[in-house]
Amino acid sequence: RSSWLLLAPLLTPPVPVITAPPCSLCPEGAHRFQWIRNLVPEFGISSSRVKVLSSPAEFYELLKVQIKTAKQRVVMASLYLGTGLLEQELVDCLEETLEKSLQAKGSSNLRVSILLDYTRGSRGRKNSRTMLIPLLQRFPEQVRVSLFHTPNLRGLLKLLIPERFNETIGLQHIKVYLFDDNVILSGANLSDLYFTNRQDRYVLLQDSPEIADFFTELVDAIGDVSLQLQRDDTVQMMEGMVHPYQGDKMAYCEIANRRVMEVINSARSRQELLHAKTFHSSQQGSSLLSQQGSQASGGLKPEPDTWIYPLIQMKPFGIQIDEMVTETLLTEAERDARIYLTTGYFNLTQAYMDLILGTRAEYRILLASPEVNGFFGAKGVAGAIPAAYVYIEHQFYSEVCYLHQQERVQLQEYSRAGWTFHAKGLWLYLAGSDLPCLTLIGSPNFGYRSVHRDLEAQVAIVTESKALQQQLHQEQEQLYLCSGVVSSSTFEQPNRYVKLWVKLVTPLIKNFF
Repeated sequence: RSSWLLLAPLLTPPVPVITAPPCSLCPEGAHRFQWIRNLVPEFGISSSRVKVLSSPAEFYELLKVQIKTAKQRVVMASLYLGTGLLEQELVDCLEETLEKSLQAKGSSNLRVSILLDYTRGSRGRKNSRTMLIPLLQRFPEQVRVSLFHTPNLRGLLKLLIPERFNETIGLQHIKVYLFDDNVILSGANLSDLYFTNRQDRYVLLQDSPEIADFFTELVDAIGDVSLQLQRDDTVQMMEGMVHPYQGDKMAYCEIANRRVMEVINSARSRQELLHAKTFHSSQQGSSLLSQQGSQASGGLKPEPDTWIYPLIQMKPFGIQIDEMVTETLLTEAERDARIYLTTGYFNLTQAYMDLILGTRAEYRILLASPEVNGFFGAKGVAGAIPAAYVYIEHQFYSEVCYLHQQERVQLQEYSRAGWTFHAKGLWLYLAGSDLPCLTLIGSPNFGYRSVHRDLEAQVAIVTESKALQQQLHQEQEQLYLCSGVVSSSTFEQPNRYVKLWVKLVTPLIKNFF
């Protein structure tokens, strides 16, 4: 009976889409991806400031170190904060840092801003909220906890859908961890699994104030249209703000769109002004582009050889930048280029599937085998979700075979005893190159939810640095080493059996997980 609760989200009304103008490719300039700055700010940095992490333990230790050394700001956006001992240690680190900051100056400059999802962060008696309330109670002037509630979960729908299932309607899914001027972009949540044996991706951007300012402003903007956690575990909206599920939906979405786009456009304007100051001629190419960072700061910073583009996707608010850039990258990938695409949950949108099957580049798509799917072994209906992903994977593989694309489009399954798999992103190798010049890293899974329902953010990292390209290549290789190639025989294995009811229900509910 409970399985049919998954059908409840079909009742949700659609939100009008505010589409952005199509972007045009600009082959001239320092690199072929410079067209992305027509949509978002472009941040030029030195590759020496970019560090690719490889393990959950490394990620966790870095979080603690960064919290302990933060002086001005800690900004953390995640789906949720877990309730175990490792998560409590993070909260303790925050408390210790806030306390030291107060003792040092009497009145602290340190500000802590945490953005989580309301439904996921409120699940159960002990939850993200109860973990963070002690910080709010002790440091009310320095700590802000914002809980985003999707405007699509409202009215009868909100009343009828039980806990856990209400998360299918839409979530705050962005994962950004920021400490002073250091930024960690990842797909990992703040939970013990992501600190121990759940494989994800993580990149640290060190000493990057402009990028840190951008993500601080982005999290602030989403926080402003979110529910504010109070010291008594109640929530309330900021004064004058439209309520996400009690107020007018269109008015709320318009305000949220305007607030987020202000952040994107103002940062883009600042970066364009920087370009205008440091470029005497747009035709002089990469030699002048590489000077922009050092000239802007009096020659103190290393010359940029790497460019960071933040890609935002918030379809409920009519913001589709990440979708546009991803589709353009897939469309324009040349013959003999290689794209390595990985997702913890293989459920690509129809548009992405059509582009992969209809374009010229080679694809190596990495996904979770059923045993390393995060839902494997779950109780109730959730336990059938890995089988639903197997069914979707089999359908896509059958389409690849039908089109005789097996050589060009290859599926690989991640498998590692005792681990689960949550890594997502993309590496682009230009034709004739053994190293990637571009990667996408962040929260999106390339699925329907990421494109249409959730709030997502990732960055495109474009680099001319061989050292950084090597780092990215090693990251890709390390992930793909733990995988096997999918063939027809894969789906004949006993653990790939999909029950009839799962096959029947999957087309109806695939847009919700």
